Amino acid sequence: MNITELTVHELQEKLENKELSITDIAKAYSDRIEEKEEQVQAFVTTLNKDAIEQAKIVQDKVEKGEIKGNLAGIPIGIKDNICTKGIKTTCSSKMLENFISPYSATVMEKVEQENMINLGKLNMDEFAMGSSTEYSYFKKTKNPWNLNKVPGGSSGGLAAAVAAQMVPWALGSDTGGSIRQPASFCGVVGLKPTYGLVSRYGLVAYASSLDQIGPITKDVTDCAMLLNIIAGHDEKDTTSSDRPKVDYTKALKNNVKGLKIGVPKEFFGEGINEEVKKSLEKAIKTYKELGAEIEEFSLDIAKYALASYYIIASAEASSNLGRFDGIRYTYRTPEFKNLKDIYKKSRSEGFGAEVKRRIILGTYVLSSGYYDAYYKKAQKVRTLVMNEFNKGFEKYDVILTPTSPTVAFDIGSKSDNPLEMYLADICTVSINVAGLPAISIPAGVDKEGMPIGMQLIGNRFCEETILNAAYTFEQAIKFRENYKPTFKK
Repeated sequence: MNITELTVHELQEKLENKELSITDIAKAYSDRIEEKEEQVQAFVTTLNKDAIEQAKIVQDKVEKGEIKGNLAGIPIGIKDNICTKGIKTTCSSKMLENFISPYSATVMEKVEQENMINLGKLNMDEFAMGSSTEYSYFKKTKNPWNLNKVPGGSSGGLAAAVAAQMVPWALGSDTGGSIRQPASFCGVVGLKPTYGLVSRYGLVAYASSLDQIGPITKDVTDCAMLLNIIAGHDEKDTTSSDRPKVDYTKALKNNVKGLKIGVPKEFFGEGINEEVKKSLEKAIKTYKELGAEIEEFSLDIAKYALASYYIIASAEASSNLGRFDGIRYTYRTPEFKNLKDIYKKSRSEGFGAEVKRRIILGTYVLSSGYYDAYYKKAQKVRTLVMNEFNKGFEKYDVILTPTSPTVAFDIGSKSDNPLEMYLADICTVSINVAGLPAISIPAGVDKEGMPIGMQLIGNRFCEETILNAAYTFEQAIKFRENYKPTFKK
């Protein structure tokens, strides 16, 4: 039995049947990280020794009947912008290279309450700004399907680690596609929940009105299970929605008969790779065969949403990152003459090029004389995007699009061209702008064997609908059974 190939719900079953112990699982993942980390470069901080020690403690408590949760002892990976008490939280930046968080994020407290075992902090684009995980200060993560390709971003370390079986599942953040796009590139499942469903307390803020924590998993069942743990109201997050508790696993019914799926024609037009288009056309045919009602419609928002997103995100980033000044807990330049010099040098040396680019853009659009022309207008466009989606959901239960216009691209091919990199997010940013939930699931592979992702978008707080639609498709095509990462170079 290859333990690291199993999904979390399969691991649970093995634990219940006493075919595996918690220490067996921790040891298997620790060994897998040691075997594959040099190739994949997914972790900023590994906790292998701590994980094995923690597994022994949890195993002992389970045997004594002191712990009864069915996720006790299950390993997990955490994106390095989610605060973890006593462990480095670097945001993959020189600015926070040595920052050890004094508290845990709310989602981490929930993970710890379940007695899950943290395998480490995973690599990302610096401060979650990027689409390829090439903007990390520490390392460039590789795609396990082809080590010359990017894993996507900003949660590239997470998607790569899940695909490479170095973690069974992971918690990340999605500001404009940062969970879904890497999930698409690495052939795994990634969910961006409705804004406000999951607490953002303890997530290092990039763009506060767009950020959302969500899961990256091997399959849809695991995705629903992890959402069960992290969803819920939090008094420490004023944007957190106070809604009744839902068991998302009960939505997985393997039935889409009568489900109305809208397919926006603009998302299949110019700029979409032909193989991506063909794969999704095949997926649409599968849904029809399963009994769903499919209809093409117009949702002409993508190009407006992209421009609006980068203005709003950069403006909020320039404000949120103002706290990193070299005075308190961040990197401080070793040579300075006065206070102004500390600010200037610390921020110049501590931030990478992409972060500085977005801070400058954000400061510009918020400045006197330009606020109305850019930021205010972007917020008006945001309302239009929301209204267009609202119209769509009057008629359809789910909206189906590509997750990304392309499959994973070569490392280095876009990192020097910011505009081309930004266009990689064209299919995903509108969902964050509108605050909607969306899931990316594998829909097939291209002729080179690289995964192709399909995005299913739901109305606000309709996670159950998109999870069931994703689950039903997953059961029909059995992607994980037919395709596996090759680690080719």
